[in-house]
Amino acid sequence: MPEGDTVFLLARRLHARLAGRPVHRSDLRVPRFATADLSGTHLVEVVSRGKHLLTRLVPGDGAVVTEPTTLHTHLRMDGEWTVLGPGKRLPARLQPDVRVVLETDGPTAVALRMPVVELVPTALEHTVVGHLGPDLLGADLTVDERVERSVANLALRPERRIKAALLDQRNLAGIGNLWADELCFLRGRSPWAPVGDVDLPPLVRLAVKMLTFSVGPSRAPQVTTGDTRPGRQHWVSGRAGKPCLRCGTTVLVEAEVPGDPERRRTWWCPHCQPG
Repeated sequence: MPEGDTVFLLARRLHARLAGRPVHRSDLRVPRFATADLSGTHLVEVVSRGKHLLTRLVPGDGAVVTEPTTLHTHLRMDGEWTVLGPGKRLPARLQPDVRVVLETDGPTAVALRMPVVELVPTALEHTVVGHLGPDLLGADLTVDERVERSVANLALRPERRIKAALLDQRNLAGIGNLWADELCFLRGRSPWAPVGDVDLPPLVRLAVKMLTFSVGPSRAPQVTTGDTRPGRQHWVSGRAGKPCLRCGTTVLVEAEVPGDPERRRTWWCPHCQPG
């Protein structure tokens, strides 16, 4: 599943290509909204909220839609957005995967294999993202506010394993499996350590710093070691059986337990992360 910084960068790219353009034709190929017509609207902006995408539209002349409306999508494991230049078409083999088409006066945005597609009045966006904790990349809060609120949420269940708590988007939004494993390594804590045993403010502040760096001008997204060479971008994530880049101990991996959100696939160094 894409992490919060990946979705943030996707929102930035979509916004750059589509913001301010009128929608000439729309096609939502999901049963609940198959008859929805967004033609005549203007696409105002595309923003991310954690791992969710919010495409905001306002009615224009001749629009069927009569109020500001948000197209809410979530990529989960397989979803993808692509933008086609004027006159370009998707290959025929991809047509069965199409879930959303937004054709503007220039490019056309297409969502493929999108598991979550829904329309909500923009004023009611909270019904689809209101359950989320602070967005670690959100400009609506200062860094201190993001840290403070995230820490308060995490501390509500001190007995919970720290990695599972970090992945719970109700606590803080934007952390995925890769970031959770790397954060635990960098703070020297076992992924299974109870939340109550972890110094939370430095952990969350580091998470904000790392995600912010990932979407910044460095052009090194999700590189946590500072080394962009293949196989050396991450401290532990994806490195099972290889020597730890810090101490040389073999990095281990714990398999995911299907259907159990508390037991995601986990990489760690048993020497650098005792417990």
